[in-house]
Amino acid sequence: MNRISSLLRNRWVQLALVVVVAALLIYAPLVLPVFANQTLIRIGVYAVAVLGLNIIMGYTGQVNLGQIFFLGLGAYVAAYGVNQDWNIIVVFIASLVIPGVVGLLIALAAARLGGLAIAMVTIALPIVGVPLAKRLSDLTGGSQGTSARFSSAPDWTGLYNDQWQYYIVLVVTAVAFILARNLVRGKFGRAFKVVRENEAVASSMGISPYRYKVLAFTIASIFGGASGFLYLAAVQYTSPETLSFSHSIGLVIAMVIGGAGSIAGSLIGGAYYVLVPQFTNAIDPSFTAISQGVILLAVLFLLPGGLVSLPRVIRRLTRRRTTRSSQGDSPQTTPAEPPPAEPAQEGPENTERQIRP
Repeated sequence: MNRISSLLRNRWVQLALVVVVAALLIYAPLVLPVFANQTLIRIGVYAVAVLGLNIIMGYTGQVNLGQIFFLGLGAYVAAYGVNQDWNIIVVFIASLVIPGVVGLLIALAAARLGGLAIAMVTIALPIVGVPLAKRLSDLTGGSQGTSARFSSAPDWTGLYNDQWQYYIVLVVTAVAFILARNLVRGKFGRAFKVVRENEAVASSMGISPYRYKVLAFTIASIFGGASGFLYLAAVQYTSPETLSFSHSIGLVIAMVIGGAGSIAGSLIGGAYYVLVPQFTNAIDPSFTAISQGVILLAVLFLLPGGLVSLPRVIRRLTRRRTTRSSQGDSPQTTPAEPPPAEPAQEGPENTERQIRP
């Protein structure tokens, strides 16, 4: 295990793994069936949403229970732009900017709040969003929702629709994860972690907790808008059900199970959000909620760092077992007996003490 971990730290090995994974991801949709491609597409969609949630909760320590609102908002903006015959690049930018601006305005008002107060603000977003989407029927299609078809494969590509949609999601998801990785590994990521650990310490270091909370919330909103654009590209339909509060709680659970404060954990969380309900629904739809509760409790007790921490836990247990076995196999040596004490030499003083009554 130690040899494998040291080998993975090698820069050339890491580069080779990245090339192999990229090649597999590019080649996969050409040989996989339609259902598998659609599953991978949905994993990419929700991985971007969990990634934004991870930036604000995992790295900055804020509570956000309304990330699904920004996913739905991005989907509605994309649908409106497509139906108005906007250029697809303009549609994509609008799907990022409008949720980002809304997130900024909410953050400016809510970032000064803490704990339960900011949680209540974010809970209100999907609760208010669902009836608002139903009421604004001219823009959203009302309760029936709205459809927008813009991700059909061009004829010159020779691809099927599911393959073309897969590549759209792959490109946007890869760019989102690369940007998030560079963000959290740079000075902003270090500032986020200081704010998460102790706001008083952050203020003493010249880091404004309020400013970085607003920044994190805005970035999370932009990632939510990007996932909404990808959602519409994959499903080509959105409705008020997209904004459901239960979906928002599902994203939070997926982030915790994947691993809070981890970029790779966001990808695992997206996979969990898609795959586990598919598996449990195939067995029994009523089993889905129970299984997710059981899995969440198991991860919280056994792997507080999420599934992404499992290799680290295995390495630690293996190292501990190896240490114990090496100590048990080593020959036990008995401690050497101390040499007998030499009798004290009698000097003149000792002689006088013996003589003196």
